[in-house]
Amino acid sequence: MNTSDTHNQRMANMTFTTVYPMYLGKVEKKGRTKDELHQVIEWLTGFDKKKLQELIEEKVTFEIFFQNATLNPNAHLITGVICGYRVEEIENPLTQQVRYLDKLVDELAKGRKMEKILRVA
Repeated sequence: MNTSDTHNQRMANMTFTTVYPMYLGKVEKKGRTKDELHQVIEWLTGFDKKKLQELIEEKVTFEIFFQNATLNPNAHLITGVICGYRVEEIENPLTQQVRYLDKLVDELAKGRKMEKILRVA
């Protein structure tokens, strides 16, 4: 799926700091924990709690956030629709990575088992 240049640029310039509280609120409202959210983020990006906090305090954009990430080799197993986009068909790598994270947070909030979210065989 081809996203517009405007959409891709908006994703690149959005700060993780502004989106993180929404992720946290979404999962906590559904009975999941901050630790579970951090586990999901660490699985996708390799960022531990300390590094994640540093990135939040630095107010990094998603572009910088994912440039510093070590994407999980199984990230390609994240499939499905999020925000009207089928994640496996998104052509722009950064936009796809942001949507991977959105999809994982959505799965966590929907009560999916952690083993399934983390694509454990």
